[in-house]
Amino acid sequence: MQIISHRGYWLEKPERNLKVAFQRSFDLGFGTETDVRDVAGRLVISHDMPDGSEMSLDELLTIMAGRNLPLAMNIKADGLCAPLKATFEAHGHSNWFVFDMAVPDMRAYLASGVRTYTRQSDVEPVPAWLDEADGVWLDSFAAEWYSPAQLADLLGLGKQVCVVSSELHGRDHLPLWRLLEAFQGSANLTLCTDLPETAHSYFKGLTS
Repeated sequence: MQIISHRGYWLEKPERNLKVAFQRSFDLGFGTETDVRDVAGRLVISHDMPDGSEMSLDELLTIMAGRNLPLAMNIKADGLCAPLKATFEAHGHSNWFVFDMAVPDMRAYLASGVRTYTRQSDVEPVPAWLDEADGVWLDSFAAEWYSPAQLADLLGLGKQVCVVSSELHGRDHLPLWRLLEAFQGSANLTLCTDLPETAHSYFKGLTS
């Protein structure tokens, strides 16, 4: 199982999606999930509406600088497929995937060969284009709705599965982490968390 940080490895909320959080995450060997939008023809890192002062995607990939750690790109606007793919190619970064785009916009990513994850959650029980997608972004807005058997079924399809950790929605993370214990050896499983070092210690401790 891989562990990635959520909007960088931030210690205080104002650090989210900022250089300090990404630098900390990458220096510790964790990839990250982050948000990409466009403003005035530029791809920028921003969860909310951008004002033009945000870090660019080019700057994020420069911070990564040769460390081909996993990047999960949350697509916050339509029509970004071609410039996004070109930017990653220009930086030589191949370990990345996209998710959370509008369903009609998802067709462009699938057609272009970009690694694309579909969403599955308690409010989206039937994921769009599951057969065509490379992976599943597995989320729970309320309590975790899936069982170990359901997670095993997804992994059995040969899909990559990225699980959203419970603390991202304000819940205790431990019940979910206990559910994931049986799958920690899976190369196709990723955990996206606000607590990457804690998660690393937790799962490493199970095998020591």
